This record gives sequence, C-alpha cells and structure tokens, in this order.
Amino acid sequence: MNKKVFAGLALSTLLVYLSLRGIDFGEVARGFSRIRYGYIAPALAGILLMQILRSYRWGLILSPLAKVGQLTLFSVTNVGFLAIIAIPARLGELARPYLITRKSDIPMSSAFGTIFVERGFDCLTVLIILLFVLFFTPLPLWFIRAGLLLLLLTAALLAAMVLLLVKREASLRTLCPLIAKLPDRYAAAVNRLLDHFIDGFRSLVDPRLLLLVTGLSLAIWLVNVAIIHLMLMAFGFELPLAAAFVLMIILIVGIAIPTAPGFIGNWHYFCILGLSLFAVPRTEALSFAIIYHFLSVGVLVLLGLACLPFNRFSLSDLRRQTGG
Repeated sequence: MNKKVFAGLALSTLLVYLSLRGIDFGEVARGFSRIRYGYIAPALAGILLMQILRSYRWGLILSPLAKVGQLTLFSVTNVGFLAIIAIPARLGELARPYLITRKSDIPMSSAFGTIFVERGFDCLTVLIILLFVLFFTPLPLWFIRAGLLLLLLTAALLAAMVLLLVKREASLRTLCPLIAKLPDRYAAAVNRLLDHFIDGFRSLVDPRLLLLVTGLSLAIWLVNVAIIHLMLMAFGFELPLAAAFVLMIILIVGIAIPTAPGFIGNWHYFCILGLSLFAVPRTEALSFAIIYHFLSVGVLVLLGLACLPFNRFSLSDLRRQTGG
C-alpha cells in the first residue's frame, strides 16, 4: 500500500510541474476575475444532482442482494467519494463496499463486485457518448483509437462478468486447480470470496435493472457534460457543446490514474490537455482547471464531511476487512 501511495504522489508532483511549466501566474489570476458567477450556482446544483443519481443507481445494482434505503445509500456514497478524494492512489474505492456491509447483510466481496459493475457502466456510457461526439467534432486520430480500444475492453469486461455469473460453477471449477494449491483454510476462504464477488454482478442479468441502470448512467454523464458546459460559459469560452463532452472524457481518463489525494495534478494537467484540443491557451485553461477542480472537489468534500459522523471508518478498518 505504501508503494502505491508513494508512486501516486510522485506522479501527481510530475503532473503539477507539467501543468505549471511556463505559466504566467498573473494571467491566471486575471482569469479568475473574469468569471461570470451566474453560471456557478447551476453547476453546483448539477454536482449535487450527480451524487443523488449515483446513489440511486448503486441501490439498483445492489437490489438483487439487498434492499438498502436511499438515505443510507446517499450517505455512504458521499463518504465513499470523500475517501476517494482524501486517500491517495484511489485506495478510497474500498470505502463504499466496506461501509455498505455495516449497513446491510451484503458481504464485502459482493459489494465490491457491484462497484465493478458500476464502473463498467460508467466506462461503457462515456465511450458510447464519445462515438456520438465523433459525428460532430473532428478529433485527433490517437484520441479516436484510444476511445475505441477502451470501448472494446469495457464491453469485453461486462461480457466476462455476465459469463462468470451465468457459468458460475464452470468458472469456479476452472479456477479450482489454482485455488487447490493454497492451504485448505485459505482455499475455502478464497472460494467463498469469489462466489460472493460474482454475486455482485447479478443486476447484469435482470433486463429491467439493466435498462434502468443504463438510463441512469446516461443521465449521470449528461448532467456532468452540462456542468462542464456551464463552467466553460462561466469563463467566457465560446466553445461548442462537443467540447464539454471531449473534456469530460479526457478528465475521466485522467482522474482514473492513481495519484495524490484530491486528484491534484492529474485533474489540472488533463483539463489543460483537453482544452488545448480547442485552442484554449494554457494559462486560461489552468484558470479554468483550478476553479472547476475547487468547486467539484469542494462540493464532494462538504457532502462527505456532513455524512461522515454516520459512517465512520479508518484506513486500519479497510485493511482488516480486505486483508491488506
């Protein structure tokens, strides 16, 4: 775990350096003074709406395992995102599965499986949006190729999840020779964990849930596009709506990289990279990145802190639960 944290901090430092290299900080400050604040309030409301939609969607993915109240889901989701922001190298991803096991009878490994489903839907939805954007915006060939490759990998991952669920016994038998090499007490535990983990995929074979989760995933990311477009207008950038789609996709890839707490460095660097595709100067792009990062992370931190008294945990709790 310490090596992951160190690597994340080192990468974050590099990205901060690349973001700030050659920047006129006076121009960055002047960029702040040009903000049109009428666009900020609806952008903040959009961030809150995204959290509500995320928690509701997660409840649907969890529903084959257990019914969890929406207030509990919203509270756990907010604290989980706080953990992702606060703990380096994206180790905070373990917080939501851990917390939901304390609020329900869902095993930790099954809850972790639902996070895989959620991330799979996120990737698939965003990449399908990318295909739509390609019809309206000329993008670099490397960007198109990377998007198509990720789309194929995501589709293959979701298909593999369905196969594991439908052919569970055959899948576990395939792994038996490997598990059998472990001591008996560990082999039994691994078998149990795998079985519960595959349970987390059960929403993928329910047509009604599949339709609802797909619709909510689309709504979540369209709200995100609207937030980015509002922020672009707040800075007076006269860019097409497609720019918000492209920037969202590049940012998602960027913040998926395990770095320092709060996505510091990768958020800013990839914002600058995305806006450079639309000829936005680096100094203006950095002004945008700083404010957009501050507002987005700030709302999530405030929501997480408000819900933290009802969902307390520590890193040692996560290590014990995951065997880390």
